[in-house]
Amino acid sequence: MMALSLPFTHSRADETLRIGMIGLDTSHCEALANVFNNPDHPDHVPGGKVVLAYRGGSDDLEASYSRIDRFTQNMQEKFGVELVDTIEELCQRVDAVLLTSVDGRKHLEQVRPVIEAGLPVFIDKPMAASLADVVEIFGLAKAKGTPVFSSSAYRYYPGLVALKGTDVGERRGAISYGPALFDNVHPDLFWYGVHPAEALFAVMGTGLQSIVRVYTEDTDVVTGIWSGGRIGTLHGIRNARAPSKVILFGEKGLAEQEPGGGYRILAQEIMAFFQTGIPPVRPEETIELFAFLDAANESRRLGGAVVDIEAYLVRHGYHRPKDPGTGE
Repeated sequence: MMALSLPFTHSRADETLRIGMIGLDTSHCEALANVFNNPDHPDHVPGGKVVLAYRGGSDDLEASYSRIDRFTQNMQEKFGVELVDTIEELCQRVDAVLLTSVDGRKHLEQVRPVIEAGLPVFIDKPMAASLADVVEIFGLAKAKGTPVFSSSAYRYYPGLVALKGTDVGERRGAISYGPALFDNVHPDLFWYGVHPAEALFAVMGTGLQSIVRVYTEDTDVVTGIWSGGRIGTLHGIRNARAPSKVILFGEKGLAEQEPGGGYRILAQEIMAFFQTGIPPVRPEETIELFAFLDAANESRRLGGAVVDIEAYLVRHGYHRPKDPGTGE
């Protein structure tokens, strides 16, 4: 997979970007609009405002249909966001797009017109509801030269950003634990397990070779082997208090993530991405993240068998680049 070719020829840091939003059925809509649109917010990120939105919604997902009316009303009344009838109309009137639909099954079809319009698009978690859809989205983006970026906010929690800069010597592995609640339409770990998995990949990066999953009703443990013999483990928690943390192991010792969350750093990364067209997370890493989650379902289906990631990626239409550092 080649690195994405970008349609931008200059920085847009000196412009106030018009941002469109697709999907008003998650609290993330208000959280991001507050940071971008409200200059009095303590975490305000200047550079653009959410001005238009396509409502979206899913009739078979309670997290969507039970909240979309309230979130839509708040977006209109609090932030003056104008609703449009189609994604195509939205794309004609904005400079960049936040795809925030809570239902990952919708993302491939909803992002198609955005990619066709060549607009930089941030896709909220989960990027899609299958590895195949993730691979297709990046393939479409590559063919069109449209910048695409997806991430959970967990990747940019201040404590995790600081942890990544901690000197533990050569990294040997990591444990990421956090909530892993299921819903009724997504593959199980895609719904909430994506958060601690994103945090795990933030410190482990690419090079995943195999995974194996141990499942019980209350807990998931997914262990991956990375290149160089590194081991990364996701410990997903259900039906109990589920704080989140990453513990990083290295030749000099270990380091632990400090608590604390928020959207400030993620919003800063999104704005910089909108202005430059350069995604802060390489497509190769996001694809491996969703291979980890998707293959975990395969391991569970096979009774806890080891799943080879190289073969699994090829089976889903993706061939890893020869040079993982450049995407070439």
